[in-house]
Amino acid sequence: FTERLVDAGIDASIGATGNSYDNALAESINGLYKTELIKAQGPWRTVDQVEVATLEWVDWFNHRRLYEHCGDLPPTEYEALYYRDHRTQSVAEFSNS
Repeated sequence: FTERLVDAGIDASIGATGNSYDNALAESINGLYKTELIKAQGPWRTVDQVEVATLEWVDWFNHRRLYEHCGDLPPTEYEALYYRDHRTQSVAEFSNS
């Protein structure tokens, strides 16, 4: 499988055998999604209902959900702060060169 990806010029998003760290975040988010939305608000009657609810959940999760790991900020605010600080550091380092 990995060789076919390389031949096609695709970077694999998988690690070495027995390395579960690559998918840990995805599995955590999938678990939250299922617990907070799919199981809590089901049963679902149509795929369209699931799609709309999923889009609303992702928007809520990224923009309004307070995430303890991010200092009780929504992920988008935490990311914006990170890049603001990173750019500030990069500009300062460039100016001092």
